[in-house]
Amino acid sequence: MSNRIIPTKGNLIAIKKQLALAKLGYELLDRKRNIMLREMIVLAGEAADIQESSNAAFEEAYEALIEANFSTGQNNVMEIASILPLRDGLTVRTRSVMGVEIPEVVDSDYQKNIVYGVKRTDSYIDNLYIKFNEARMLAVHQAAIENSVYRLAFAIKQAQKRANALKNIIIPQLAEQVKYIADYLEEKEREQFFSMKMVKNKKQKLKN
Repeated sequence: MSNRIIPTKGNLIAIKKQLALAKLGYELLDRKRNIMLREMIVLAGEAADIQESSNAAFEEAYEALIEANFSTGQNNVMEIASILPLRDGLTVRTRSVMGVEIPEVVDSDYQKNIVYGVKRTDSYIDNLYIKFNEARMLAVHQAAIENSVYRLAFAIKQAQKRANALKNIIIPQLAEQVKYIADYLEEKEREQFFSMKMVKNKKQKLKN
């Protein structure tokens, strides 16, 4: 590629600037990747913890379901479940980690207040209601954290790809071009120096 570059001082200055910018870009990308990687490691640890809690919560919820079925009857449980309001409201905000927007659940329509009548229910139904709400909220937070890990992992991969392109392709090419032009100009300067010296010697001989 270097032989396609016109070896002039102007081009040498311009390519040196490009090389400096490429090196700075690589440093910034590497720093960005490291920050995102640290954040992803923290979130991955949180994801593992909340997954364990979520699994345990769902086990307790299904145990409560079995107990409620035995206590009040499966048909009664299903009828009560059918009259419960559908809750799908979530308040999610995002925070930026090096330009990557990751979600955080800050509020929801989750509540422990009983919303059904108590004529055909007992403490087993109440416990079932509470346990499934708890499991639901843990599942929501788990989904948010896992989504954040996925987004960060994708951004890290993209940053690594760009950093590798700078390090292994662009920076070496620019460095080669700088060397080619610098060597060419240095050789030309030597040739001009010897030419001027020969002319000077000839003039000196003619004077003598």
